[in-house]
Amino acid sequence: MNHIELRHLRYFIAVADELHFGRAAERLHISQPPLSQQIQALETHLGATLFYRNNRTVRLTQAGQAFLLEARQILQRVGEASAQAARIHRGESGNLTLGLTSSAPFLRRVSHTLHRFRLSYPDVNIRIEQLNSKQQIEPLLEGKLDLGIMRNGGLPDELEHHLVLSEPLIAVVHSDHPLNALKEGELTFQHLADQPFVFFSKDVGTSLYDDILGQLKAQGITPYITQEVGEPLTIIGLVAAGLGVSILPASYLRIQVEGVRYLRFGHRQGTTELWLVNHARRPVTAATRAFMELLLYEE
Repeated sequence: MNHIELRHLRYFIAVADELHFGRAAERLHISQPPLSQQIQALETHLGATLFYRNNRTVRLTQAGQAFLLEARQILQRVGEASAQAARIHRGESGNLTLGLTSSAPFLRRVSHTLHRFRLSYPDVNIRIEQLNSKQQIEPLLEGKLDLGIMRNGGLPDELEHHLVLSEPLIAVVHSDHPLNALKEGELTFQHLADQPFVFFSKDVGTSLYDDILGQLKAQGITPYITQEVGEPLTIIGLVAAGLGVSILPASYLRIQVEGVRYLRFGHRQGTTELWLVNHARRPVTAATRAFMELLLYEE
């Protein structure tokens, strides 16, 4: 015997449990002579006698008792490692690191997917990093993020995107603002053209900055930005304070703040997309694939 194989441990444990070579052979579904030969070879390899045996009895030696404990632990660890590898292969275990833009958790599609994924794959360790869309690009390129959930914007060739959903834009105004008198469907971007505008700072690097201002520019509108901030919740707070109006994705309808009203624009006035982004040239783990399928294809 050049080395000990797992089958040798199984043979030894069977004999140790039964203390009878015949019964152990039946349990292993092999004949008794090969079993005796394998145990002898194992003892020779170890340089230790594992069993006292004669015509009437078989019992473990002190060395055999010590080896039995270790053999059981080895097989248990191998079994656990095999099961873990199988769970990882099926996407039931492992790690998943997600980048989330600030509005993503307010979308039912995203929050529902996270909930279902946690229930379906409880052994997957999920780590979430809140980053705006542009801040997710570098970690995705470096492999620090498995997936990014972000707004539409420019991406390097190494990254690929999948459309999660398209949602309308809404106007954010003070509850006393005259625009509240407009009928449903009458509001357009033009109504906000001359209003003090509360918006993201360009230095924050959010994709919504480029997306929304680009849609306004396409209609000949350059908003009069009087307050520049870093977070959408701050935008909503400043609108509540009467410092201006703003435009945000409709997902923020779930945030109710005293003094603020959300107004829907007329048909096809403005939309923004939510993307799921991954590295196009890096292998996708089973856990990552499982999350992608839940988010993109299951309702």
